[in-house]
Amino acid sequence: MAESARRRRKGSNETSPRVKDFGAFIERFELLPAPQPPPPAARHPLSDLTFAVADNFDVKNSVSGFGNPDWKRTHEPAGKTAAVISLLLQRGATLVGRTVMDELAFGVTGENLHYGMPINPQLLLQIPGGSSSGSGVAVAAGLVDFALGTDTIGCVRIPAAFCGILGYRPSHGVVSNIGILTNSQSLCTVGLFARDPSIFHRVGHLLLQASQTVVKREKRFIFADDFFQYSRIPKQKTVHVISKAIEALSGYLPAKHMNVSHYIASNVPILKEFGEPYTKLHQGTTTLQALSTIMLSLQKYEFKTNHEEWINTVKPSLGHEISTRVRVALNSTYDNVKYLYKARAELRAALNSLLKDDGVLVIPTIPDFLSKHSSKRKMSPEFEDRLFMLLCLAGLSGCCQVAIPLGKHESYPISLSFIAAHGADKFLLDTVLDMHSSLQEQISLASSLAPLPDFNGDMDASELLKEKGNAAFKGKQWNKAVNFYTEAIKLNDSNATYYCNRAAAYLELGCYQQAEADCNQAILLDKKNVKAYLRRGTAREMLVSYKEAAQDFKHALVLEPQNKAARDAEKRLRRLMS
Repeated sequence: MAESARRRRKGSNETSPRVKDFGAFIERFELLPAPQPPPPAARHPLSDLTFAVADNFDVKNSVSGFGNPDWKRTHEPAGKTAAVISLLLQRGATLVGRTVMDELAFGVTGENLHYGMPINPQLLLQIPGGSSSGSGVAVAAGLVDFALGTDTIGCVRIPAAFCGILGYRPSHGVVSNIGILTNSQSLCTVGLFARDPSIFHRVGHLLLQASQTVVKREKRFIFADDFFQYSRIPKQKTVHVISKAIEALSGYLPAKHMNVSHYIASNVPILKEFGEPYTKLHQGTTTLQALSTIMLSLQKYEFKTNHEEWINTVKPSLGHEISTRVRVALNSTYDNVKYLYKARAELRAALNSLLKDDGVLVIPTIPDFLSKHSSKRKMSPEFEDRLFMLLCLAGLSGCCQVAIPLGKHESYPISLSFIAAHGADKFLLDTVLDMHSSLQEQISLASSLAPLPDFNGDMDASELLKEKGNAAFKGKQWNKAVNFYTEAIKLNDSNATYYCNRAAAYLELGCYQQAEADCNQAILLDKKNVKAYLRRGTAREMLVSYKEAAQDFKHALVLEPQNKAARDAEKRLRRLMS
């Protein structure tokens, strides 16, 4: 570990085998593909491509180490090669070795006490992420064309984000796990890494054994606005890049924005069974914390069921982080197991209902980079909490997710994720490939733009403009307030408050149609925005649309029965209409 750290500090000038392969491999070997069919038959679709697999994929006559020498020492060689490896060999790819992984697939950093931490090619002093760290590094360093790992609670998506490459977590159960050591069978899936989107698409389709026929359908994108509160990367490099790419393509409906946490709170009733603090589901963070806790509890329960006997018998040597996680899993009691599985089923049903077969949910893959949280390249508890809140949607529900690199910010890779319904994997992979060229254009444009000012640690530019608008409003500078709110909306057009505040300024200026239009947009973004109903009611009253105005004030009263302004306005309108 000390030598690994020294090499990172010196950079990549070392010539040792470890530095040449970025520490990605545990062992190198070669399994050749099936012979090519004789002409005129087409060549195998993966001909001339190389791949690697994590240390938990079986290869006939050798022992999968599960990231730990004690596991390898106490288990027999595999009688068969894992089904997915055999499939890829049959399709023409060449397997070139096993890669480093967090021990027992129980970590998220990429550290391994016995084999060291693979070196992140994007940032030599940054962790590569885990548990499938070596597979991610091998792809990012260009050592192989693609690689496989397993994703339990984010073990493919995390390295993909940290290493700036594509990472695919398939829908749970759609890719064979035969011949693969799993940490938690209800969460674990085979995962795929690649740099090239066409290779990513081709291998993904083969893993799914899906037809190459393209089914044309419109695509709906939904931005999970509440999830983006955990990302400090400017929206001009994330949300706006995706939005502009969508606008440039045919067959894509205008993107929508929503609070996904609120949707989940209303559609996953089992969450209420977990008691405090999960009963306060009007708070989006709490909803995600509940889902994250359920996912981690399910992982620990199944890990204990699968591996407790071996751990107690062998007493393996484990790294500190992994040892802590294992000890917690083995010492925990699980009285609410049936609720864990029920929550999993309800979350999948809720997301399938939201996304159907044409929807794509957009979220950040990871919250931020560790250098902003710790100088020791380790994940703080706060960082891990936010990380698992972002990863739990696909992890717990079993829906499919692709982590997509979107360039860099302050030298760190940016990664957003697309999530589709369970079983909509082909649709998701097709969408990623279809959008690639448009995304690259928008990434290039975004990187050339001057960065938005970071006015303080917590407030982005749009929030500062809103506050300036509020100050102008209080000073009765109505036109100035409108200008500030307009600039805020240009930077962030998904914030209902900006439209609602501009509507208030328009009312003061007597611009009632503009005020009504802004309130329409605010209500579209937030159906419980009482101020928007009150201000739209006022605008409609001034436009002599008394019936519609009365409906707005009634709606405000439903949301806030004690609202005096709404009650007085409704009475006034009743008199006017009579």
